[in-house]
Amino acid sequence: MNDNVMQVTDASYQQDVIESDLPVLVDFWAPWCGPCRIVGPVIEQLAEEYEERLRVAKVNTDENQATPGSLGIRGIPTLVFYLNGEEQERVVGVRPKEELKSMIENLLEKSEA
Repeated sequence: MNDNVMQVTDASYQQDVIESDLPVLVDFWAPWCGPCRIVGPVIEQLAEEYEERLRVAKVNTDENQATPGSLGIRGIPTLVFYLNGEEQERVVGVRPKEELKSMIENLLEKSEA
């Protein structure tokens, strides 16, 4: 995992995601999840590309069950996009990098408006 991706736990979710001064992309995943392993490297690439403008976080759903449970996350990988502590968009499953980049760009446009 690269330095641009932060590991978030149930205990740190409020501070790291909800109270973030930057828009946040959260990847809910688990080590045994095949599609999660496909999305993981793409998430890391996006974290590098948007390093100064977007916070990228990963939540291991095996180790942290309260947060995904409270958010109604039933399948992984689930990517949740936040702006000012509010969920803006959510996608479940593997998506092409270009589609995720488009979603990030839309999020950043909202944050700069």
